Amino acid sequence: MSDKIDKILINRFVGPIIMIVVIMALYHFTFTYSELPVSWFETFFGWIGGFAEKYIPDGLLKSLIISGIIDGVGGVLGFVPLIMFMFFGIAFLEDSGYLARVAFMLDRVFRFFGLHGSSVMPFIISGGIAGGCAVPGIMAARTLKSPRERLATLLTAPFMNCGAKLPIFALLVAAFFAENEAMVMLIITAIAWLGALIVARVLRSSVIKGESTPFVMELPPYRLPTIKGLLIHTWERTWQYIKKAGTVILGISILLWALMTFPALPDSQVVQFEAQRKTIINAVSSTVVSELEEAGDITQLSDAALSLKEKLIKVNSQEAEAALRHSAAGRVGTALEGLSSLAGFDWRTNIALIGGFAAKEVVVSTLGTAYSLGEVDVEDASSLSDTLAASPVWSPLVAFSLIIFTIFYAPCFVSVICIARESGSWKWGAFSMVFNTVLAFGLSVLVFQVGRVLGL
Repeated sequence: MSDKIDKILINRFVGPIIMIVVIMALYHFTFTYSELPVSWFETFFGWIGGFAEKYIPDGLLKSLIISGIIDGVGGVLGFVPLIMFMFFGIAFLEDSGYLARVAFMLDRVFRFFGLHGSSVMPFIISGGIAGGCAVPGIMAARTLKSPRERLATLLTAPFMNCGAKLPIFALLVAAFFAENEAMVMLIITAIAWLGALIVARVLRSSVIKGESTPFVMELPPYRLPTIKGLLIHTWERTWQYIKKAGTVILGISILLWALMTFPALPDSQVVQFEAQRKTIINAVSSTVVSELEEAGDITQLSDAALSLKEKLIKVNSQEAEAALRHSAAGRVGTALEGLSSLAGFDWRTNIALIGGFAAKEVVVSTLGTAYSLGEVDVEDASSLSDTLAASPVWSPLVAFSLIIFTIFYAPCFVSVICIARESGSWKWGAFSMVFNTVLAFGLSVLVFQVGRVLGL
């Protein structure tokens, strides 16, 4: 029966088409059925934030809990349902035996780009379809006997869409490409694979020259996955994601919150903003001020009170942005803005990407913290996706530029250590950080600048 199925599924012409349809179906399944539970998680963390806003006294502790922990780590945990559905789909393809067929079909393509057919599995484990991890993917390259093919695989496997990158893609796709989520994810996957193969070809033609070795693999029979097996595999991978968010990401989020909070805005600037607020309040009658202070519902405010509220929010927002820019992280992000603006990244995005060198999930948590520290209207609080979509500095072009950068820039620190250990030299770990980041920035600049010229 397996042989009969293989005549269709790994057919030279029909097989690749079926593979694309299967991957597209996986993304459609993930985004369609995870949408509702993701909204539940967003509502839950929004409720926790509102509870903390109401009952915790103003001060650094309140800022840490709301901006550093709830909006930071909560932004990452909010994607748990999406991650769970993605892992469930991957587990089904893996347990059924289909992923082995994907490796078989891609062998001919890999050999053309100077890689071994066995490189397919490290790529898939690293997140070739989505939701893997570069660390076990890099370790899986041990099966390659040729040192040059193994090294090329080690350096290109981190380009795959690991589970740490998924929250970034999900955030940006939901904010700017909501109508074509599955198609955009398929495009992101294709870009990751094509980029990895081209880079592998370049490396194998320059710094890692050598002949390709033949590929032999045994295809397992097709099996109908058991519910128990699927649930176990899904839970194990999802729990790893949750545990990482509650430990590593939590620690990094608190550190970045501190860097985005200190040093505080000088008293002289605080006094200036306070003077602006007093000027605005003194320009209206005491009746309007009292109405604004006593109103429990914004719909009950008169036009004069609404106008006063908007003016005060504008000043508060300017003060929050000034404080964030004055912080240690804000200064670094602002210093890099002259260069990063070529790719469409502002100073807040720069802060997030710097944190992403440690772990890619930090990009989402840092953006959540950065925009939370600048949020001054509690009644108008919204999800991070909605905040980015409404921001004047963001657009679909900027989002796609960031997606390109996220695909290709330096692996997380743990992956870099694994590359150095598996290759036997720290120079290759350093090479992956520098080369990948330069490549990612160059491609992002190209995408953003061409998009601007085309009016996108």
